Amino acid sequence: MDWTLIFSRAVEAGIGSEAIIYALAAIGLNVQFGYTGLLNFGQAGFLAIGAYAIAVTVSTFGLPFFLGVGIGLLLAVLMALLLGIPTLRLRADYLAIVTIAAAEIVRLVVRSVALSDTFGGTDGLQAFSGSFYDMNPYPPGEYGIPPIIGFDNRSMWVLTVGWVLVALASFVLFMAMKSPWGRVLKAIREDEDAVRSLGKNVFSYKMQALVIGGVIGSMGGFIFALSRSAVQPDLFSTDLTFYAYTVLILGGAARILGPIVGSMLFWLLLIFIGTGMEEAVNSGAITFITVNQVGAIRLMLVGLGLMLLLIYRPQGIFGDKREISIDAR
Repeated sequence: MDWTLIFSRAVEAGIGSEAIIYALAAIGLNVQFGYTGLLNFGQAGFLAIGAYAIAVTVSTFGLPFFLGVGIGLLLAVLMALLLGIPTLRLRADYLAIVTIAAAEIVRLVVRSVALSDTFGGTDGLQAFSGSFYDMNPYPPGEYGIPPIIGFDNRSMWVLTVGWVLVALASFVLFMAMKSPWGRVLKAIREDEDAVRSLGKNVFSYKMQALVIGGVIGSMGGFIFALSRSAVQPDLFSTDLTFYAYTVLILGGAARILGPIVGSMLFWLLLIFIGTGMEEAVNSGAITFITVNQVGAIRLMLVGLGLMLLLIYRPQGIFGDKREISIDAR
């Protein structure tokens, strides 16, 4: 077995673009679910909006790259408002139903045949990341710590921008949660009737949390699109949202570092297990399965591990049991 290959792929996955994408998605969910108690099951829709805003703006209409970024942020705000206005005054499960349906509507719209000239249909869109990579300060070459870590200059540029966004989002969230505004969000999660009795506009605070979480999620969509230089609608399925929740619960809800550590650890373990099993099969150490079966078994083992985590430490690595409850009373 090639242990260098196993460890290098795992470490690269733990700090790579997938870890960044899911960290941003989980940070957005942390604002909504971890701190405010909102059940948003449509985070994939916000990532799709961010990714397609850049792709359509540049590839379809030939407009500047940064205009696409601005449009993506504005559309994320608009989607949060459209979802929140009719549901945030109702019970939490209504928001969950509406958001998961909205995310599927977004996916089906961008993959529709009728709009394929704009969104590319099931094939998606390409040729929109040139302006982003033109700003790349890294000269061509290999970067990292050989033989464990190695990224080319394009990947390094994506990772630099992505981790800066993660750091900025985490810092802003840290400062916000130390403020009176953040304390109101936590109080809403614990007992919104008590907050309402103190004269606070609970609906307004929930709406703000939904908008902020959606905007951070759309930033994950930017990295999703730019890291691949392509977008394809079926990549934004409900699996993405539930993976983001897995990352959040693994790291610990309502903790600043929870989504970051959870995302890094999740992808490190997922790739470590998958690559390790492939190497074991190829070397003959495992004979009762084939390489084609490794992917499914890998997900089964990771799922089993997450089940044990929820049984024995449901609060995650950094979290508190009360943080994963919609109502901690």
